[in-house]
Amino acid sequence: MRANGAKCYLVSGGFDVITGPVAALCGFHEHRANHMNARDNKILGTVQTPVLDRNAKATYLEHYCKQNGIDPIDAATIGDGANDLGMLHLAGSGVALHAKPLVAAEVALRLNYADLTGLLYLQGYKKTDFVFK
Repeated sequence: MRANGAKCYLVSGGFDVITGPVAALCGFHEHRANHMNARDNKILGTVQTPVLDRNAKATYLEHYCKQNGIDPIDAATIGDGANDLGMLHLAGSGVALHAKPLVAAEVALRLNYADLTGLLYLQGYKKTDFVFK
């Protein structure tokens, strides 16, 4: 998608120590996730507020769409859990990937037996179109 001009963002309810390297490896433009508090190279067991939740994911989708001059109806999002429902419903192509039962019940577009490349196929890409870093 990025090779064809799309902007790609990773927004996760996980932690930035994981999403940062994944985002860099996969070529995302930006990433957002929760930040675990640490001091003197020791994890404190607390998370920096605000915690990235369902509302935050939808807000980031709106933010990135506005930043790029597109409507959320023209965006694709992918998620598996309840905290993804806001952005999945907001996007024109909200895709449930290996979704939890609640998400599978609410999201019509589902990839149950594919990996993330399934999103590329849904957009009309062929395997020969894939660009690897």
